[in-house]
Amino acid sequence: MTRKDVGLVAIGRNEGERLRLCLTVARAQAAHLVYVDSGSSDGSPALARSLGAEVIELSADRPFTAARGRNAGQRRLRERLPSLPFVQFVDGDCELIDGWIDLAARRLLERTELAAVCGRVRERFPERSIYQRLCDVEWDTPVGDAASCGGNAMMRLEALGAVGGFREDLIAGEEPELCLRLRRRGFAIERLAADMVWHDAAILHFSQWWKRAVRAGHAYAEGAHLHGDGPERHFVRECRRAWLWGAVVPGLAVGGALPTLGASLSLLGGYPVSALRVYRDMRRRGRSADDALAAGVLLTVGKFAELGGILRFHGRRLGQRERTLIEYKR
Repeated sequence: MTRKDVGLVAIGRNEGERLRLCLTVARAQAAHLVYVDSGSSDGSPALARSLGAEVIELSADRPFTAARGRNAGQRRLRERLPSLPFVQFVDGDCELIDGWIDLAARRLLERTELAAVCGRVRERFPERSIYQRLCDVEWDTPVGDAASCGGNAMMRLEALGAVGGFREDLIAGEEPELCLRLRRRGFAIERLAADMVWHDAAILHFSQWWKRAVRAGHAYAEGAHLHGDGPERHFVRECRRAWLWGAVVPGLAVGGALPTLGASLSLLGGYPVSALRVYRDMRRRGRSADDALAAGVLLTVGKFAELGGILRFHGRRLGQRERTLIEYKR
């Protein structure tokens, strides 16, 4: 196996200097580099061409999605190199860590049932905000066989073709949805005990964190709508949790205040209990008391944002309105 056996697809939208770093590093690690741009207005396509990438600019005739970008990139690789076995996907706000490409490709060669392998995502600037430190915690998922991977992963092109690639109309949650279909076809997903990419979430304000949680809620709702009836109960638990803490508990607490002479308001005590659970989990994972406390509060409050995303999805679905990206970066 050589690096000529791995094609690299980078996707982006107005990533600026983050994209420059992404493509500069990617060019040194893969022989075939395709960049797919989703309507950037910051000169990203020209930048990518100057760095030696083949550039695909998606048309604006239908909504931009990460899934659409990744499909366009891997299709282009397959057209140019029909026998290419593997593709490494990388987001434009990420930088591949040296050694990952070789490690991931070797693992795919060793386990032929694997459709995808991923590694540890490291937040590059966790010191800039509590939100970025929480992203760094979020990326720290268990090693071994997994239900899904994120957008940064190396995949077997044959497996992607077997399931028709990513579902392009999903504005979020497209990776777990793809992995669900891959597992149903008998493929496996594995997270390796190795660093894969540096990531720059660029979340410095609460409003950005809130939008990101709304986006997650939208993904949960759409995923459950598509596959919630299956044996995997895809995203059903996440939707129920958002409904419970975002609507049921406050509704019962406030709505029952008069008939119960205020006793129902005790239900609101569930919020600090939920935050305390998060706090304890974060402390067990070695996080500082301040970060653990902030995580407890933010992840509990975030259930209201997730419910907003769920309602947004169903509102647009019932109204048959077009779904558009929920962007949280500035």
